[in-house]
Amino acid sequence: MHRLFSAFSPATRWSRPVVGAALTAGLVLSAGAKQPLQNTEAPAEQVEQSATSSRNTSSRATLSSGKEGGRYELTPERRALLNTIRYAEGTWKDGEDKGYRIIYGGGQFQDLSRHPERVIVKRYTSAAAGAYQFLPKTWKGVAKELKLSSFEPRHQDQAALHLVERRGALKEIDRKGLTRNAMAKLAPEWASFPTWTGRSAYGQPVKSPQDLASFYSSNLRQLRNQLGA
Repeated sequence: MHRLFSAFSPATRWSRPVVGAALTAGLVLSAGAKQPLQNTEAPAEQVEQSATSSRNTSSRATLSSGKEGGRYELTPERRALLNTIRYAEGTWKDGEDKGYRIIYGGGQFQDLSRHPERVIVKRYTSAAAGAYQFLPKTWKGVAKELKLSSFEPRHQDQAALHLVERRGALKEIDRKGLTRNAMAKLAPEWASFPTWTGRSAYGQPVKSPQDLASFYSSNLRQLRNQLGA
């Protein structure tokens, strides 16, 4: 849900970037994208290790807080999806919660009371932040809809699931997992997700369908094991 403004657009306003300017971490909401925070292609043999590397049982990458009173319950399928989005966006960080404090370019912010709205100029210009790399305008809209009072991790999770639902992919993922069709539905939202052609909707570096499916499946197995399922 990253609405990024391109490096070639005026820095005084948000604008819809031309197709091809995006950052892998980004909810784009048909408005923009941004540059990847990390390599978009991980060796296949590392996927299983990446999905299971977190050892912090209090991490939000686990199911320790499945029911938090928000609109969306965090089932194993939904948590695996959120973890996969973080993996694609470059904020996975071995499942550690510091991924919720990442800003565009890889830096971190500390105040989770609100979106940092910090504009970073690198290859592109973006103010994307958080585990799901929300742009300020995107975050404000979703936070208003869900009545989210802060930028804390549980609110970021709820906002990301809301965007997934808005793209028409949540019910499909609940029933069938992260299918190829679901990835395509999420591609306009996150530039790191592949369209049906296997490319980013914004001409950016993109994770392969096989890479995302492998990470999702491995992470889902780990989450279900926690429940003894």
